[in-house]
Amino acid sequence: MKLLQYICIAILLMTGSLQAQERNEPAVNWLSFEQLSDSLTVRPKPVLIFFHTDWCSYCKKMLGETFKDPKVIEKLNSEYYAVEFDAESVDTVRFDGEIYASELKSKRTGKYHPLASILMGSKNRAVFPTTIILDTDFSMKFKKFNYLSIKQLLNIL
Repeated sequence: MKLLQYICIAILLMTGSLQAQERNEPAVNWLSFEQLSDSLTVRPKPVLIFFHTDWCSYCKKMLGETFKDPKVIEKLNSEYYAVEFDAESVDTVRFDGEIYASELKSKRTGKYHPLASILMGSKNRAVFPTTIILDTDFSMKFKKFNYLSIKQLLNIL
């Protein structure tokens, strides 16, 4: 069973890498929460979770600049699992043996996915982008509710 998990994780990680390699660009190996659960079971590592929304210009800037930097990519891919998640998603998410489902059928500004609300810890006031770093035991190591430059994120990592 463990061999099958290793194979599945390797295929998922290679898929993201191959898409970037086709353009000859390095890329962060973003995982879904479902993939994160499996990966943590096989090989515990710290986790970076990046919450964003479609309307957040600083979120787009981090995705387009900070997370495109080769040093950031190398550090994240080698030492962390990275999860990118739209906080206003209406998708059902399975994570850590639990199911997190939105009550909404379509995205709405200011209405956040239950998993995002739990992890961000801000039910009444959410600020984006939100970057969270969790230790291997899933304890909170770092939480920031604003734009992080390449230098700032590297210092945190």
